[in-house]
Amino acid sequence: MRGEPKAVKAKFGQLIRSPMVQFPNAGERLDVPRLQGVYIIYDPKGRVAHVGRTVRGKRGLHQRLSNHMQGKSSFVAKALDGKGSVLRGRYKYRFIEIKGNRLRAFLEAFAIGQLCPDHIGDGALLSE
Repeated sequence: MRGEPKAVKAKFGQLIRSPMVQFPNAGERLDVPRLQGVYIIYDPKGRVAHVGRTVRGKRGLHQRLSNHMQGKSSFVAKALDGKGSVLRGRYKYRFIEIKGNRLRAFLEAFAIGQLCPDHIGDGALLSE
């Protein structure tokens, strides 16, 4: 527990410095590893639209980001009217692998607090 705050801050630094990748265009495949991790989705203007993490999917980040593109997430349902296809070719994301469930949860919460503090606890999304 003592080292967790430091570890979370260090991982946050890695996350925000990780490469930004554009969601694939229609007909192209998503190229993201099948690892567990935390990710940030950016809107076409470069603003943080969503911070998320993998929880239990066997295909990890690939599955989670695919779910968003297919409209199978509460983020897409609320922020994009269920149209996950609008992510394609317009929105971007970045991610890092985080193996431990606890560290993933802490990093997601910390990233939300740092990147979208106005939306903590009110159920609103940044794009609203």
